[in-house]
Amino acid sequence: MLGAPDPSIVNKMVSLQHHRGPDGSGLWHDSEVCLGHVRLAIVDLEGSPQPIQSQEGNVLIANGEIYNFESIRSSLSSYSWTTFGDSETILALFEQTSRGNQDASAKDHAAWIQQLDGMFAFALWNPVNHQLILARDEMGIKPLIRTRVGDSLLFSSEVKALRAHPEYKPQLDECALMARLVWEYPLDATTLFADVHQVRPGTVEVWSLKEGVPVLVDSHRFSNPRIEPVTAYNESLGAQRLLDGFIDSVGQRLMSDVPVGIVLSGGLDSSLVAAVANDAAQRYDRPTPECWTVAESEDNPDWVAAELVASSLDLNHHQSIMESDSFAKHLPMLSWHGEDLDVSVLFFQPLFKTMAQSVRVGLCGQGADEIHAGYPRYSNLESHKSELRKRIKMLNHQFTKTFDSGALDVTDGRWWEVDHRPEKHLQSLQSTLQFELDHGQLSNFQLRLVDRHSMAHSLEVRVPFLGRSHRKDALHLPMNQRLPENGLEKKALRQAASLTSL
Repeated sequence: MLGAPDPSIVNKMVSLQHHRGPDGSGLWHDSEVCLGHVRLAIVDLEGSPQPIQSQEGNVLIANGEIYNFESIRSSLSSYSWTTFGDSETILALFEQTSRGNQDASAKDHAAWIQQLDGMFAFALWNPVNHQLILARDEMGIKPLIRTRVGDSLLFSSEVKALRAHPEYKPQLDECALMARLVWEYPLDATTLFADVHQVRPGTVEVWSLKEGVPVLVDSHRFSNPRIEPVTAYNESLGAQRLLDGFIDSVGQRLMSDVPVGIVLSGGLDSSLVAAVANDAAQRYDRPTPECWTVAESEDNPDWVAAELVASSLDLNHHQSIMESDSFAKHLPMLSWHGEDLDVSVLFFQPLFKTMAQSVRVGLCGQGADEIHAGYPRYSNLESHKSELRKRIKMLNHQFTKTFDSGALDVTDGRWWEVDHRPEKHLQSLQSTLQFELDHGQLSNFQLRLVDRHSMAHSLEVRVPFLGRSHRKDALHLPMNQRLPENGLEKKALRQAASLTSL
């Protein structure tokens, strides 16, 4: 809370997000800002309470994991460490690079934030410069939303925390809803709540108070993952590189002082996570994770496939059947925690609830479809464009004219581009994948649902397919290695999988 800080309000914000961190909570405040945090202890279980304050007085709250924190710690020997956890590396990097720079810009901050390899959202208060730094990881795996209420900037992981402020009144953003009904996911910075916006993935924002009012001083996008296909590609060498990078990505995400499990749906993506788990565990000297599957019945094809995968890989496999009244039983939780209209992920609630009884960390297959072109719509973009065009024509709302003229107002905080018409962005498979990476299909939909519904049960889910060691090869695959003219989608990924025991 920047501006008119009220610890009682922040304490209520923290309480509304207790499910995200039942292992501890803390507050810190001065005359300008109040920071609150709830902790899910995964690394340095007893020794990393938040907010973290450095000897120089800077204060940090962070959500997520920094997978390369050990190498960063070893390179910053002059910093006075107070914890053995990963989050403090954010403070250390900030102080090493910003010391003596009273006029550090968002671009300056971007230089040190780029060194962080992980999933994160953080707020860092610099009391000397009177600046609040907000930043979010490059893929948008971890959430960070904000809004202004009176003379305060409120920021949190979930929208529900804003209800703690007595002057905040949640209202529907009808324009955001119309755009969502067209594309099926919230676009750009929008949520379904008026004036509640998301910090853009891969972006750092610098806020300060001007005459007591929060002002966005500067912002910079420090990472913009691009799909850039190479022209020359060796399939056999490429498959091995893709697999090696993915094993590294899985291995990094086994970093934990608590048990880790695998969400095993039976599809290619989660099965590949399971297939490399043993190799990754050995490479990183970690225990091999166990697997969890939930389905409506034992006849479900995913249930059968998951059984075969776990059995062939000799992995411990936990299975449970959903109750017949699961939809009615879990609908309120889906709405409250999902903060959106989507209820198609019904199995998330019982799955994550079951997993959380045994582990604190899960690995999932999210992100593979977006990078490797796994969705059916990619095979017929003309049909997809036609469907979106029909939806636009069906909408009876004044916003439709603005939307359909490609004249969105990029100054109102909601939109990152003026034109979101399907004709502009669905011209090719490459442009389609890039649009979905940039504008919300992944960060605002798939990743948001996984984050909200897993953290509802105090379970942190990690996403190996979005790790840098996998993306460095996957983003440069030729388009015909994602979706060939003949054959199945995800061609290169399937070739990589063929090198495992699957």
